[in-house]
Amino acid sequence: MNFSIIVAVDQKRGIGINNQLPWKIKADFKYFTDVTISHHPDKKNAVIMGRKTWESIPEHHRPLSNRLNVVLSRQEDLNLPESVLHFASFDEALKELAKRDDLGEVFNIGGGKLFAETINRSDCQKLYITEIMATYPCDTFFPEIPATFKKVEESEVMEENGIKFKFCVYEK
Repeated sequence: MNFSIIVAVDQKRGIGINNQLPWKIKADFKYFTDVTISHHPDKKNAVIMGRKTWESIPEHHRPLSNRLNVVLSRQEDLNLPESVLHFASFDEALKELAKRDDLGEVFNIGGGKLFAETINRSDCQKLYITEIMATYPCDTFFPEIPATFKKVEESEVMEENGIKFKFCVYEK
């Protein structure tokens, strides 16, 4: 089963600090939502994330609406809402998701460890990357983009709150 990665990165591939995004860009949140929500009435896209990424989402936004939320953790007692699926590994999650008739696309939404673990897999076919044209203090980073990926889309440079950024799509 193929999946995509979606992430926002700064110029040094930073993606977070203290389990939070270092920037606030409403246009990027909108892009993330537009990309990860299925536009097919009979399908629901899945967003797979590590436990720390789940915990970084503000409580009033959890689970992410109109998507099948999947949290990966070896911990048993996460107290997740009933609608949220919990698996110990990415492989286990993909195996179970593949059995669903109502599944649209699958997105890996992070964090850093999950990106590093999955970006070089053959079933990772597409990267949606918001490139932020600045550098922020970060303690979590996105891995180097493998040479097997080629940039196939690039938006115009946009600016919000003094932050310049663009949306890019890479495919194998």
